[in-house]
Amino acid sequence: MEKPKKDRLARAGWRLGDAADFLELSPEEAAFIELKLALADYLREIRLRNEWTQAQVARRLGSSQSRVAKMEAADASVSLDLLVRSLLMLGASRGEVGRVIAAAA
Repeated sequence: MEKPKKDRLARAGWRLGDAADFLELSPEEAAFIELKLALADYLREIRLRNEWTQAQVARRLGSSQSRVAKMEAADASVSLDLLVRSLLMLGASRGEVGRVIAAAA
């Protein structure tokens, strides 16, 4: 956001921040969410790179298309464990998963 606009909003009484501020997340909670989003994005990237549909990925994982959609959306019902195991099952190496985790930090 441009500085003049920031200044104008501050003068009008608006407080500026990010989603973590708005949701009152602790640094640990914000880091957890960023990590989950990064892994979910990587899952989608692998699927698209291989030109797989969500249904094809679901068959490979022994799951359902709707579960894969939830995984790609980083739904609250999806655990980090499920995301990591799924990435490995789809051919991602431990190093690649590690780089995604490191980049999210």
